[in-house]
Amino acid sequence: MKSDIYKTSIKLHKKYGGKIGTLIKTPLNNKLDLSLAYTPGVAGVSLELSKNPEKAQELSLKSNTVAVISDGSAVLGLGNIGAYGAIPVMEGKALLFKKFADVDAFPICLNTQNSEEIINIVKNIAPVFGGINLEDIEAPRCFEIERRLVKELDIPVMHDDQHGTAVVVLAALINALKVVKKDKSAKIVINGAGAAGTAVCDLLIQYGFINIVVCDSKGAICCNNKTLNNEKQRIAKFTNLKKETGDIHKIIKGKDVFIGVSKGNLITKNCVSNMNKDAIIFAMANPTPEIMPEEAKLGGAKVIATGRSDYDNQINNVLAFPGIFRGALKNKVKKITNKMLIKAAINLSNLVKNPTATNIIPSPFDKNVVKAVSLAIK
Repeated sequence: MKSDIYKTSIKLHKKYGGKIGTLIKTPLNNKLDLSLAYTPGVAGVSLELSKNPEKAQELSLKSNTVAVISDGSAVLGLGNIGAYGAIPVMEGKALLFKKFADVDAFPICLNTQNSEEIINIVKNIAPVFGGINLEDIEAPRCFEIERRLVKELDIPVMHDDQHGTAVVVLAALINALKVVKKDKSAKIVINGAGAAGTAVCDLLIQYGFINIVVCDSKGAICCNNKTLNNEKQRIAKFTNLKKETGDIHKIIKGKDVFIGVSKGNLITKNCVSNMNKDAIIFAMANPTPEIMPEEAKLGGAKVIATGRSDYDNQINNVLAFPGIFRGALKNKVKKITNKMLIKAAINLSNLVKNPTATNIIPSPFDKNVVKAVSLAIK
């Protein structure tokens, strides 16, 4: 089946030569149109912007344009496939921006994985864009790249793998806890301490969850471990307060919630059976989840979500990033904060009026999604 959809997708991309193009906004039907859109009239606009760069928001495409930036080092579940391999995915992101939020986005895939080079390139192309969406850049480099660009640019910058994921996870978790009648005291284990896992942890802590243990490939992250990288040392300060040790199969025992942003087929139905009653499973590794929903259900899970579209409760970034940037561009936001992201998650969760085990998150095709999320970014 996977082979069939790959072949069909290749045929589709070949037929259309990709997925996006450009759209002409101004009339161009005669000499007058040409003289206004291009020479000599455009010189007046150029001179105006050279003297007043801040007017680019009203006199150019900058007001509604986002750059989708990747170095191809951590693409989907495909790993480090480089700049060329990243093109179809980043072009797909641009497609989603336009379809769901009417934001003009353009894929820019960089043929370098040097952090300083990436930072400098993005800073130098920033004048034409109203926002920067970083995508599929490996951890821990992605953390420093995002921090630097947020600090050094005057337009919103967001690494979607981190914050888009975190918003949708929080929204889904808010509703999943309503279904099982649990609250912020729920015991949570996050498996995966890369870009997504770290951001999910941060946002859940900011929201008010207090019992979180994060695991990486070596087991539970704990402040006693002095070999951790800087990001893991940071999250170790406010997670795993009981200093639990062991791998995910041990740590998952007695937990209420499993959030997987790691790799496929990692846990079994027996692991789920060892969790607390009415367990919540968010198995988001793609394309193969940490545990298939059928297995999780056999283990006794009450609410199950994945990143896949062929199961109930799809946790997908497309529920977040178009609305986040729509709001940021509309409201001329220069920095996207955790406070905004939490509000976006709450707004997203509220779209599901009566959550059930099979309905904790709205569909990306729900026309209210972008509006609900964008209202939080101001």
